[in-house]
Amino acid sequence: MKVLCVDHIGIAVKDLEESLKFYTEVLGLEVTGKEVVEEQKVKVAFLPCGDSELELLESTTSDGPIARFIEKNGEGIQHIALRVDNIEEALAELKEKGVRLIDEKPRYGAGGASIAFAHPKATKGVLLELSQRK
Repeated sequence: MKVLCVDHIGIAVKDLEESLKFYTEVLGLEVTGKEVVEEQKVKVAFLPCGDSELELLESTTSDGPIARFIEKNGEGIQHIALRVDNIEEALAELKEKGVRLIDEKPRYGAGGASIAFAHPKATKGVLLELSQRK
């Protein structure tokens, strides 16, 4: 497995538009896109930052993963994504090494990426996403 870079940091927010004001008006970052990912019950805004980006995530339902995260932990960093060169090979390698996975096969992620998550219990409390961009 080859980790290329930190792809993005996912930040859970209650109100996407309100939260964007801080990142755009105060920090001066630009929103390059927004997307709704129905499968994950989330609205996403993309804010590039150097070679990486911030992804602000708002739940589209009260029972979605982001809503549950905020209920338990409050708003804040929800996951860190590492870009890999081949997500299938990365998942196979992690599984072979005994790493507990949430996703054993890649799925569609925001921005058209293929993504998969390792379980936080296997990564010392960090929800770690693997991401492969086209």
